[in-house]
Amino acid sequence: MRFTSVIHILGFLLIFLAVAMLLPIPFSIFYGDADIPALLISAGITFLVGFVGFKTTPFDHDLRPKEGFAVVTFGWLFFSLFGSLPFLFSGTIPSFTDAFFETISGFTTTGATILTNIESLPHGILFWRSLTHWIGGMGIIVLSLAILPFLGVGGMQLFKAEVPGPVKDKLTPRITQTAKILWGVYVLISAAEASLLMLAGMSLFDALCHTFGTMATGGFSTRSASIGAYNSATIDYLIIFFMILAGTNFALHYRFLRGDFRAYFRNKEFLFFLFIIGIATLFIGINTFTHHYHNFPTALQKTLFQVVSILTTTGYSTADYGGWAFSSQFVLFIMMFMGGCAGSTGGGMKIMRILLLVKFVFSEITRLVHPHAVVPVRIGDTIVPRDVVTNLLGFFVLFLLLFILGVLVMSAMGLDMTTSFGAVAASLGNIGPGLGNVGPTDNYAQIPWIGKWVLAFLMLLGRLEIFTVIILFSPSYWQK
Repeated sequence: MRFTSVIHILGFLLIFLAVAMLLPIPFSIFYGDADIPALLISAGITFLVGFVGFKTTPFDHDLRPKEGFAVVTFGWLFFSLFGSLPFLFSGTIPSFTDAFFETISGFTTTGATILTNIESLPHGILFWRSLTHWIGGMGIIVLSLAILPFLGVGGMQLFKAEVPGPVKDKLTPRITQTAKILWGVYVLISAAEASLLMLAGMSLFDALCHTFGTMATGGFSTRSASIGAYNSATIDYLIIFFMILAGTNFALHYRFLRGDFRAYFRNKEFLFFLFIIGIATLFIGINTFTHHYHNFPTALQKTLFQVVSILTTTGYSTADYGGWAFSSQFVLFIMMFMGGCAGSTGGGMKIMRILLLVKFVFSEITRLVHPHAVVPVRIGDTIVPRDVVTNLLGFFVLFLLLFILGVLVMSAMGLDMTTSFGAVAASLGNIGPGLGNVGPTDNYAQIPWIGKWVLAFLMLLGRLEIFTVIILFSPSYWQK
């Protein structure tokens, strides 16, 4: 392990984080809030530590996978540690455990919160809270590749360790150019959403904060009642549309913008993604129309919003789905494990993995009926290599094992089973609101402090696709 290279890159990332901490200050000035000193002190400390680490360590351009995994995992941890400083210094979240939980929830785009009265927070702190989503959405490492050309030689190691999903869609031969393209698409779609939300009636501040939460599939809102506080069908459908975009492979957006207008509908994963949304909306919509809203447009609006919000792991809410029928809640619970498409900002296992699992099951059934037949797993006309399928099965088993262990730990702390199931699924899937006492109208404030650290670890595992973090616990990783 070349520790100096790891420290060098982490130092640069902290310098970037310090600069990002200054972005909320204009809103603090405009609204006359008193959180400016907290932001300045936090930025100063973060910059100093980052500058020392960056300047005092040499950098080896031949970055290996070992260093890549370390930079990604510790990058998220360092961002969460230093990113919690504005909450601590401003006094808005005086507990370090709560401040770290809120911050890692932001950077991992989970959106789970311990705050009970969000509107009472200063605007600068609220903006910083939402900005952590946007930074973490496409990935702090991909961002560093976009603005750090000298990492280009070994940058692929970081890209492979960080980019979500089982498929890394490399758009150009140079990884730095790929990162710039992805971030360019990310910024462009974000600007479009913020503009449309302002036209729909939001202020610039609210439009930006909710854009950050939507594009990163995070879910932090400036209102305690989330999107439901606006009571606007226009805003609901705008956010639904952009949640779907955020949950879609960003490589497809790039190809669409380049003139390939059929790119989405040639992609099997995207079509499967839309199919799940349609089926779940139909199933749950029948129940909500019959037993809750008795008005088709309202039932469709509320149901579609929650289905898309949960499936893309955004976590915004416009209705208390905790009061819906058990069958509807169970469908939403299942979707917590699915997540968005590969190459999106969504969490969960990813639609591509679910599709491959379905294909694998059917291929095995065919092999049982025809023992001598060669039945490869295909996505369209592409045969999926056997090692990819093996990796998929390992990921699936590990995901379920972590879920079961997480539920056991949380239930041992006194949480009821519904809350334990919901909290672990929402954390591991990077969703935010879960079921029971951590549902859409509740928060995580009542979770014991040890439980918050357990859930924070699950958020990190979920955001970095489990293996990136778990590999650091392997003795062979640290051996020469």
